[in-house]
Amino acid sequence: MQQIKRISILLLFCTVLIASPALAQVHEFKLDNGLKILVKEDRRAPVVVSQIWYKVGSSYEHDGITGVSHVLEHMMFKGTEQHGPGEFSRIIAENGGRENAFTGRDYTAYFQQLEKSRLEVSFEMEADRMRNLLLPPEEFAKEVKVVMEERRMRTEDNPQSLTYEQLNAAAFVNSPYHHPIIGWMQDLESLEAEDLIPWYRRWYAPNNATLVVVGDVEPQQVFALAKKHFGPLQPSELKSPKPRIEIRQRGIRQVTVRAPAELPYLLMGYKVPVLKTAEEEWEPYALEVLAGVLDGGNSARLSKNLVRKQQLAASAGAGYNLYSMRQDLFLLDGTPAQGHTTAELEKALRNEIERLKTEPVSEQELARIKAQVVAGKTYEQDSPFYQAMQMGTLETVGLGWQRMDEYTDKVLAITAEQLQKVARKYLIDDHLTIAELEPLPLEEKTKNNHQGGEKHAAH
Repeated sequence: MQQIKRISILLLFCTVLIASPALAQVHEFKLDNGLKILVKEDRRAPVVVSQIWYKVGSSYEHDGITGVSHVLEHMMFKGTEQHGPGEFSRIIAENGGRENAFTGRDYTAYFQQLEKSRLEVSFEMEADRMRNLLLPPEEFAKEVKVVMEERRMRTEDNPQSLTYEQLNAAAFVNSPYHHPIIGWMQDLESLEAEDLIPWYRRWYAPNNATLVVVGDVEPQQVFALAKKHFGPLQPSELKSPKPRIEIRQRGIRQVTVRAPAELPYLLMGYKVPVLKTAEEEWEPYALEVLAGVLDGGNSARLSKNLVRKQQLAASAGAGYNLYSMRQDLFLLDGTPAQGHTTAELEKALRNEIERLKTEPVSEQELARIKAQVVAGKTYEQDSPFYQAMQMGTLETVGLGWQRMDEYTDKVLAITAEQLQKVARKYLIDDHLTIAELEPLPLEEKTKNNHQGGEKHAAH
């Protein structure tokens, strides 16, 4: 019976894959100035997603200018000689589209979603601001205040986000993942418009970017449009950042965060490899499945054992990103249930980790988790936006977009023995950092209303 169930599960997502637009061909082009162009046809609707990815993010920054990548992302909407402040967003909206941008540790990206005949509108404006941004000091003065207010709201006034920031700062000593994407407040306060100019000129160049287009398009026509608008742009002289490889950890690191909050919170992070850094290529895929074993829906172990059975946790989860550029963290987190403590929750989470090391995952459980992990990635392919996201991420972190087609086969190949191996090798105390949120009374929370500048509507 178990074998029949397993075959049924595997057949289910084989069917999903056969119907998936992920199997459509990706067309790759490159301009003489170094711009890489990826085009994927998806003709289910007359729309197109255009994304431009720059190989720069918070992990490229150094002490004193943290947050510069994110501030520059905001400034990209503040105008060129051709298009004034806010005009980019207005023109996209007038053409029935939507747009936004995001900064990560390893990239900064900008996107538009439009009716397919409007793609040239996107290209013309993105090409203009790639090399012709004005960066007026008066606009910078307003926008950096917006970012500072964003930091207050999303991190300093959010106890769980604050705990996550402190976990990373403790777990990573010399890796640039030590820094928050949004930057440290003191660095934002001392940042000047002049700090953005060399950053922009160095990194915002065609030879440091990938243009990804997914939708109802003809690849050769997309290439011709890209050549017309991006082709004349001059490349920059690029020099790769220093390696900044994290030093060896020699024991558990622990952090206590005392902040106004309603509930305590526990966050545990084990240093683990990613696809870019792994000694063995299968290890990150095993860690991906391991995260699913712990937190792959209501029937996964943390929800089943800690929340429902033992009733120790109000919530508990696990997470891992195999597509980071550098060594990253395998995360466990949770909020203790009423009447229980973070110490009890930590012990229970550690017990689940030890169980992964000592007891092989059953064939039935492994088949179910694989199905969920793969289906989650596969269903993302229903969205042109997420298809572009996956290609852009893989290309920008240096793995290559082709790796997206390997995901299913690699996950399906993982064995119970391999799950035990990575748990024993990486989920150990010498790789572990623990951050605990110790709630202070909510009345101690500052009552000052911090007023920031006008925020760009799309952010």
